[in-house]
Amino acid sequence: MSYLETTKNVYKEAALTPEVGLCCTTNAVWELPGLKIPTIMQQMNYGCGSTVHARDLINNPKVLYVGVGGGMELLQFSYFSRQKAGVIGVDVVDEMLEASQKNFVEAAKENAWFKSDFVDLRKGDALNLPVEDNSIDVAAQNCLFNIFKQAELKKAIAEMYRVLKPHGRLVMSDPTCEQPMNDTLRNDDRLRALCLSGSLPIADYVKMLTDAGFGTIEIRARKPYRILDPKHYPTDELIYIESIEVAAIKDPMPKDGPCVFTGKAAIYFGEEDYFDDKKGHTLLKNQPLAVCDKTAKALGDLGRKDIFISESTFHYDGGGCC
Repeated sequence: MSYLETTKNVYKEAALTPEVGLCCTTNAVWELPGLKIPTIMQQMNYGCGSTVHARDLINNPKVLYVGVGGGMELLQFSYFSRQKAGVIGVDVVDEMLEASQKNFVEAAKENAWFKSDFVDLRKGDALNLPVEDNSIDVAAQNCLFNIFKQAELKKAIAEMYRVLKPHGRLVMSDPTCEQPMNDTLRNDDRLRALCLSGSLPIADYVKMLTDAGFGTIEIRARKPYRILDPKHYPTDELIYIESIEVAAIKDPMPKDGPCVFTGKAAIYFGEEDYFDDKKGHTLLKNQPLAVCDKTAKALGDLGRKDIFISESTFHYDGGGCC
């Protein structure tokens, strides 16, 4: 049995018998005015963070969500895209699609604004999405891509890139790990399916996205997630896993490489009212400016004593240099 078949079976079981805390989401379930999340959807929240951000979802966007779970994030996306088939949900597991559709009936009872036809559920594979080219404003996946091995991950990201409109964004939440994992962990198909042993270092994760052509990357959050300890897992040391929330934007690739925002800021504190680097970046005196890692390095390389560059906070919330 392949690791992808193991994954399919794990989530078939999770659809038939909801498993609370399967992925131990790091976010509280948030509800907006007029939005009520049914209890069953909360119990089937199999992500590790959130991919629903209001600032991504302006102007009634067309949304794609891959790996539907119990439908919670599909419902949240529908809050911002109240149109027939405004949100497309894709999953390879029949039982998960059926459970999600059933949960929408409950959601309609609890939310007067919601209609089941706001969501278009489609049977499909993340490696071959049943979606047209350049048709999606916001694509999302939560705790799915970390399951894939390198070849499949490359294909899944390429598929997301294909279906996004120019300047569209891929919003993701996935576990990451900066420590090396032994082969026993890496090759354990069930641990991979449970979003543990497939976790990549952040730099490797980002490189997969920029290699696919995404010109702008935003790391929006980085949070504690899990511990793999020798008593319960095949490892000789404690392994610390984090979850990150990332947006990859289908911007043109800059000539000098991608803009990757990891939460750095530049602060000018010199004698003048501002500093202009003549490359499109103006620093107002004593006003922090979010900068991508590339710009942070370029400003640091100037050797000025009146510009402070912060370390990466791995929290970026808009604005910035580019």
